[in-house]
Amino acid sequence: MSDDLLGTDINAIARIHGTFTLRSGQISTEYFDKYRFESDPALLRRIARRMLQLLPSDTQVLAGLELGGVPIATAMSLESGLPAAFIRKEAKSYGTCKAVEGLDIKGKKVTFIEDVITTGGAVVDAAKLVNAEGAEILAVICAIWRGKGEPSLPGLPDLRVFPALLASELR
Repeated sequence: MSDDLLGTDINAIARIHGTFTLRSGQISTEYFDKYRFESDPALLRRIARRMLQLLPSDTQVLAGLELGGVPIATAMSLESGLPAAFIRKEAKSYGTCKAVEGLDIKGKKVTFIEDVITTGGAVVDAAKLVNAEGAEILAVICAIWRGKGEPSLPGLPDLRVFPALLASELR
């Protein structure tokens, strides 16, 4: 299934102009708001379908990383019928006190689902939590690779990274 306009359509809704303070503290007149495409049902379905094409065939659980990976993993779950789990940044201090919510992933083969990856720091942190639960991480699929060069994570050099779109396709 080809969707050649996906990058163009995501760019049209998610790239906004104004004055923005970036995480680095720098001021920018342009900002990419990933939540705009994640909250649009039609675009979310399209990116989920594109990401499902990249899914390792032996995946048993879609593991959405907090926060942006959760809606994508949910959409992918609805499209594929595969169960999902949700990976917090850290275990919550109340209720179940879990870092991994939803399906029990012990002994399962999981694929991480992330929205945008630049350096992969959140993926590295999530891998520690998922490994502690006894799951095998097969790969990470991201909606957009914003990093430099070939998709890879210095903190997890053996983990395969499959982007649905490259930042260069968002023009």
